[in-house]
Amino acid sequence: MMDTRSQCYRCRQWFSVPPNTATIKCPSCKFETKTHSFERSKSQDGGRISFRSFLETARTKLSRCGTGSSKSYESLNCKPSTLLFSESLSGLRPCRKRALLIGVTYKNSKHKLKGTIIDVKGFRGLLMDTFTFPKEDIRVLTEEEPEPDFFPTKKNIQNSFKWLVEDCMAGDSLVFYFSGHGIKQFDLDGDESDGFDETICPVDFMEAGTITDDEIKSAIVRPLKKGVTLNAIVDACHSGTVLDLPYVYNRKEKKWENSTRLSEEEKHTDRGLAISLAACEDIQVAADTSSCIGKSSINGGAMTSVLIQIVEKKPTITYGKLLDSIYEDIEKANKEGCLPRIIKGMLNNILSQRPQLSASKEFDVNSRFLILQ
Repeated sequence: MMDTRSQCYRCRQWFSVPPNTATIKCPSCKFETKTHSFERSKSQDGGRISFRSFLETARTKLSRCGTGSSKSYESLNCKPSTLLFSESLSGLRPCRKRALLIGVTYKNSKHKLKGTIIDVKGFRGLLMDTFTFPKEDIRVLTEEEPEPDFFPTKKNIQNSFKWLVEDCMAGDSLVFYFSGHGIKQFDLDGDESDGFDETICPVDFMEAGTITDDEIKSAIVRPLKKGVTLNAIVDACHSGTVLDLPYVYNRKEKKWENSTRLSEEEKHTDRGLAISLAACEDIQVAADTSSCIGKSSINGGAMTSVLIQIVEKKPTITYGKLLDSIYEDIEKANKEGCLPRIIKGMLNNILSQRPQLSASKEFDVNSRFLILQ
């Protein structure tokens, strides 16, 4: 009797399932589904699982978004209603939209942030409402998620990086969003012109360490296949080149500049396009809105808040116009902000938040539209 093919509902990995298996276990994410209670077909199928019975049981067992969450918080992660099975893989599928959204509050530490959960919820809404991302293909990591796999630890973020780019194909649109702390640390491999790596901080960074720009690039930029587009939005301090992309857009000169040395592999490899929009330059810190932007008094990342407002008003906007609009709105907020003028004058280079656009390839920022689909 031949094995069947199963696709894990959680990580979408395909794998073989021997006949009469009592428990189906994904070899990738280790998620288990018991089958011993499923009704067996008594026809000429030789005892093979009845798919009708299996799917009915799966629908009962596997909850939709929010089911099984804690009473105080409804999960932002949505699960498919059934497990998908197929006898073979065709290798063909429609273009896919997939997003990884991470918000870290560090709520049990002295590094606590406000507003990152608000940022994630707002950006998730933007993806679903404006760019029609399926909620089942948006993975959210926050400290409020009831399942431990969706807690923003270093290990879970690394595993989610793999999920984001797994089996990507030409035409796919991928999104990586991070709201949390970012720090600089000494560059140990000599590929940074300023001598520092840019990093993002998982919730357990004090114990497990940060995630460097080199690691992020290796995890979600290098695996991109030709025809795949990755848009990264990072609302964190020192995030300008946090994806370690080779080209940075100079807004004043209106031209692309080299930010890193291209390796021989990168020079001769035609990969997908990675575009990063960071909250600030590498030497700068990122602000929250407090009550300085618009009329809202709800804290959130300044760049995230402004970006959402701009794109909701004008979904068909070029990268150049988006960068200019974010820059102008944040500059206005800086001038009207809460710090005394003398302090802002002394620390202008650090506190004047200037969003930064970088990419794996040069493109015309005034003709390419932000289309996450």
